[in-house]
Amino acid sequence: MTGSGGTTRRPSPRLLLGAFGVAALGDLVALLADSGPGHAVFKPLLMPLLAAYVATRRGPRLLIAALLFGWGGDTFLLFDAELAFLAGMGSFAVGHVCYLVLFKRYGDTNRYARVGGSPRARGTALVAVYALALAVTVALLWPDLPADMRGPVAGYSLLLTTMAFGATTLGLTAAAGGALFLLSDTLIATGVAEWPQLPRPDFAVMLTYIAAQFLLAKGVLATADAQPEPARTTAPEVTSGSAPAPR
Repeated sequence: MTGSGGTTRRPSPRLLLGAFGVAALGDLVALLADSGPGHAVFKPLLMPLLAAYVATRRGPRLLIAALLFGWGGDTFLLFDAELAFLAGMGSFAVGHVCYLVLFKRYGDTNRYARVGGSPRARGTALVAVYALALAVTVALLWPDLPADMRGPVAGYSLLLTTMAFGATTLGLTAAAGGALFLLSDTLIATGVAEWPQLPRPDFAVMLTYIAAQFLLAKGVLATADAQPEPARTTAPEVTSGSAPAPR
């Protein structure tokens, strides 16, 4: 869209966030109604709309990349085939790496919330909690997973848990997003292992996943916005008829 003078107008962040909310609601309603076509329409719209929102907020490019790799995973998982499942898991894995780089970049100045005790003690406790969750989940799922899926699921689970733990360095919003992502993918893994499922398991998976990606994006944006502006470098002044001083 162009305005007067040929300038391009970007969609407003509120408009894109509203569109993301509509797509999320549409997808969840489609799942409750057991509408496969509705799910196939709305699900691929989710992450591109959230990524576009981040772009209009001038968010980090790595955050946009993480969301778009999530879109790749969402799209692959629409196909009921083992190869598509592995491709989707791989796409999500690259997204998790993007998140980990973001947490390393922005998390160093955002320590654990001061609820009580030292940050180091809370960090150690969190490591123990997430490590225990990973060990218990993989140990319980392992016997029931198809033999050719055990290695990929275990490796992905390690990366996912590391991402969820890393999200805690950005504060409660991102930490909640990481935990919900962990829960969502654990629900998927129980389906692969053919465990008894909740009523409407796809609804539970998508509800926790949509909330996870939104909270992660919100947490990264808030942290990036709070970073101080980089110091501007001033170019040396050059007077007429003179050359810059050599360095």
